[in-house]
Amino acid sequence: MKRKLINWIGLTGIISLLSYTAAVIFAPMAYPGYNWMAQAVSDLSAETAPSRVLWNQIAALYGKCSIVCVTCVSIFVSEHKRLPKAFRIGIYLFTIMSWISGVGYAMFPLSDSGNEITSYPEVMHMAVTVLVVVLSIVSLILLILSGLRKRETRTVGIFAAVAFGMMMAGAIGINLVPAEYFGIAERFSVFAAVGFTAVLGTALYNSFHIREEGTEE
Repeated sequence: MKRKLINWIGLTGIISLLSYTAAVIFAPMAYPGYNWMAQAVSDLSAETAPSRVLWNQIAALYGKCSIVCVTCVSIFVSEHKRLPKAFRIGIYLFTIMSWISGVGYAMFPLSDSGNEITSYPEVMHMAVTVLVVVLSIVSLILLILSGLRKRETRTVGIFAAVAFGMMMAGAIGINLVPAEYFGIAERFSVFAAVGFTAVLGTALYNSFHIREEGTEE
């Protein structure tokens, strides 16, 4: 299959996942006393976190690559009307979520890692989180339903179901597990979106298995 530039850009989704994973693994080295099982990933990038500089260095490709990836995915699916409408809307909503996440968290970072939410930026940080969660859930549900109905979107739908399951496990786990295991449950949610972005990037790299003339492979 001859790949166009937009297909190659899909690899940015994988780069984003690798960058984020590396930051989650190595940034705690610059945060004395950080307990990954109990603390959120966002604590590593808080304004007062000692690991903030290292996090920004390692995760430099994460945010930028993820937005580039999902934006190109949206452009690609918008040009292929053969793909189900629900599938395309799900992709658009996931892209909007990624933009809100990338811009919103940059505008309203947590001021203090591990402390109570009190200041305006911290409240807005939580508001961004709510939007990100809602859009993620709605977009994934649309992609799952589309995958059940149409064979050409089934693979993405299966991975959307996996991502949705991880998000639900994280959301439920956060409220059920003891405080010392909060970080473990939270990581199910955060890696769900990052991992699914890599899935979409891979699908874009493979043109969603759609031939140029608009028929299925």
